[in-house]
Amino acid sequence: MYALVDAVSFYASAEKVFDPSIRNKPVVVLTNNDGCICAVCPIARKLNIPKFGPYFKIKQYLARHQVVIRSSNYELYADLSDRMMNVVARFCDNQHIYSIDESFLQFKHYSKLIDDWHQYGQKIRKAVWRETKLPVGVGIANTPTLAKAANHAAKKLQGFNGVAVIDSEQSRKYILAQMKVSDVWGIGAKLASKLNIIGIHTALDLASQNAKSMRKQFSVVVERTVNELNGIACLTWDEVREPKQEIFSTRSFGQRITNQSTLAAALVSHASIVARKVRQQHSLLKRLVVFASSSPHQDGYYKKSIIVEFPQATQNTLTIASAVDHTVAQIYLPGVLFYRCGVGAIELASSQFQQPDLFAKSTENKALMSCYDIINKRYGQGTLQLASEGKQQRWQMKRQHLSPSYTTKWCDIPKIQC
Repeated sequence: MYALVDAVSFYASAEKVFDPSIRNKPVVVLTNNDGCICAVCPIARKLNIPKFGPYFKIKQYLARHQVVIRSSNYELYADLSDRMMNVVARFCDNQHIYSIDESFLQFKHYSKLIDDWHQYGQKIRKAVWRETKLPVGVGIANTPTLAKAANHAAKKLQGFNGVAVIDSEQSRKYILAQMKVSDVWGIGAKLASKLNIIGIHTALDLASQNAKSMRKQFSVVVERTVNELNGIACLTWDEVREPKQEIFSTRSFGQRITNQSTLAAALVSHASIVARKVRQQHSLLKRLVVFASSSPHQDGYYKKSIIVEFPQATQNTLTIASAVDHTVAQIYLPGVLFYRCGVGAIELASSQFQQPDLFAKSTENKALMSCYDIINKRYGQGTLQLASEGKQQRWQMKRQHLSPSYTTKWCDIPKIQC
């Protein structure tokens, strides 16, 4: 059996953990630079607040209904995610963390010990709430895709109290019949539209198709999904994931940038992020794009991009950052109010199958980069950084409604008076 444990409106729920005064109030969380709404708690959902809608458009509506606004507090969310994952890991013998708020559990040797899966799911929910104060939904079934469907039912369909179990043909058909095909794990919006055209509208419709026929019409992924919806386990998280073909780091500024040195610091910071992600998937960088632009909503729109090619593929942060720094003079234009910039690795190669240059001296320093990554992973990203990234970083994103980092900063540790 498999289970999927998923936090309910994770970002919004995380904001309530250390602030009991807002637990019974509507809460929304904003995206980078407080641009759009990215999380809506169940209480706020009753006000029909549109997710991913621009904040400025409904700012007055939120104020009129006394909705609590929070900026994205990524440090807090990451720490609470770790705590949640550690709790649910105790209830299985194999765990796969799928995202910051989702975790698959596999029960290889637990099945014979558990008489009531619904009760066991409630036990998981109560443990997570008791130790982290995060509400979660639990879906349990005999394949990962059905567990995902059960989790959808636990959180969004009536009649389930946070836990749904698909352990019979009756429960499988009942839940799948109430799910849109677009709600099935692995079925995106474009694929769902194609399925709708041929008369497949619900998850049960998809499960009723011939798996081999769906493979011929669409792909092997759809074939596996059909089998999974029929209780035949095909997907495992032990399969090797294909490394990304492109890696980007880009963000709009909290305030407009007008000088070259600040733009350079921002671009070097993005280069450092890209280099770290390249190393994480054991790749080497061969070609890089560096760009910056003004706002497309202002007169005199300006955008400039530069392609950088490396003679030797690299994953060294120093080499990549130096190359990016040399492009700034070509990108910067006096008088432009820069609104956005970024760095993207657009050609990558495997570090395991790389032919080195016999005559060129290698610029790689794997020991240094390994030390650099280990320190930042242990003490938090940004503990070690390049001097060219700047000290003050005035270009950082705007977070006017940021809550305290209760678990990662000494000055923000909650204080209790009794």
